[in-house]
Amino acid sequence: MIRRLLVVFAVFAPSLALAAPAVLDAGKLKLMSANVVVIDPADGQVVYSKAANEVTPIASLTKLMTAMVVLDAGQPLDEALEIDIGDFDYLKGSRSRLRMGSTLSRDEMLKLALMSSENRAASTLARHYPGGTSAFVSAMNAKAALLGLSRTRFDDPTGLSPRNVSTAIDLAQMVQAAADYPLIRTYSTTPAHHVEVQPTGQTLGFNNSNGLVKSGTWDIQLQKTGYIREAGRCVVMLATVASKPMVIVLLDSIGKYTRMGDAQRVKHWLETGESMPDTDVRPLVVRSSPKLRKPAKSVKATPAKLVSSNKARNG
Repeated sequence: MIRRLLVVFAVFAPSLALAAPAVLDAGKLKLMSANVVVIDPADGQVVYSKAANEVTPIASLTKLMTAMVVLDAGQPLDEALEIDIGDFDYLKGSRSRLRMGSTLSRDEMLKLALMSSENRAASTLARHYPGGTSAFVSAMNAKAALLGLSRTRFDDPTGLSPRNVSTAIDLAQMVQAAADYPLIRTYSTTPAHHVEVQPTGQTLGFNNSNGLVKSGTWDIQLQKTGYIREAGRCVVMLATVASKPMVIVLLDSIGKYTRMGDAQRVKHWLETGESMPDTDVRPLVVRSSPKLRKPAKSVKATPAKLVSSNKARNG
């Protein structure tokens, strides 16, 4: 699929406004992520790297491999899967709105795992694999070996285990392999999605964990975010930058917005060859728009009441 994308870009690239600078100075790209690689999939050239061969936990980036194994198995996508106690997270205590007994199709579970990084959805996909979760994880490691990901190991299908490890270089290869699956490209970049959960008929809305998919300044073909404490904030993307597809891997970023800020810095550097001023980074991160409210009347409050009000707002 990467090759087909490259043909399209080769045809239309002359008409596109932004083109990559002739020479890129890596010294002008200052990133906060600990492990980074930027690769041109057309020729496999490493455009930028930073500790790209260091083995590190990868959190929910795992779910790209989970999705490939699910689709390779060829099980019916319309088959109903039920959330069970075995899908609950007792390792990290992560939350989910898919309660015990919630039932969705395999297709919907796959979409939620990719776009919204739904852990129980990923878990139930593995649990309903022939042979169960242990067989599924074995298939994940076999797929990694087949793809030549020599420094990648999987311990669970969600990414909650810190024993799911890889390198930035291996993950760039995994992104390119995942891009050969049309559903992974489509589902991972779906901005938002509603599902009707059975047997209750309750409708739940889910948003993409990567706000950049809603940004008019990005053209993303595939993406996945990840976070656990041991891995830091992570993101991988196949995106069109400077008129060509680029694979971007950013691992172990500290701070809620750092990985997205680094993504913006990479994009700006690829397009202009220059460093991006820090003042230009935060405003480009897409957030949900707050609801408009009428101005509150001015009232006096005691210090105790003010503290209580702050707790409610920050909760």
